[in-house]
Amino acid sequence: MGTKIPESVLVVIHTPDLQVLLLERADHPGFWQSVTGSKDAPDEPLAETCRREVLEETGLDVGAEGCVLEDWGVQNRYEIYPHWRHRYPEGVTHNTEYVFGLCVPSIRPVTIAPREHLQYRWLPWDDAAGRCFSWSNVEAIRRLPERAGPR
Repeated sequence: MGTKIPESVLVVIHTPDLQVLLLERADHPGFWQSVTGSKDAPDEPLAETCRREVLEETGLDVGAEGCVLEDWGVQNRYEIYPHWRHRYPEGVTHNTEYVFGLCVPSIRPVTIAPREHLQYRWLPWDDAAGRCFSWSNVEAIRRLPERAGPR
């Protein structure tokens, strides 16, 4: 059994005009998602988990000028797929996911982590929501227009 902490972040990276960054999973080609990742330590602040995962998976710096990371105050608890449970301590069957948004000033190239992702795409929010395999990712992206407010 593994040692992965069953607390993770989902970071919807988007531009002010609601272009959303999606990544195609290397371990499941055809499965698209936003940046996700688990805490490295039980006391790691969630904002630090976001910063680390965004940097690892995209090369983007959350602290760069014009970037705004926002805790959406949304938590999702879901059952971990059986084929991924070996990553967690014995008996762990559920994960709690915390949803964040990261607004970047404009579409920019990213540097994907090749062991994690095959490619990336910037898509209009509604197209991006239609490509995601995770229900929580779909729901988060569908909330983006109301979160972003009038443009």
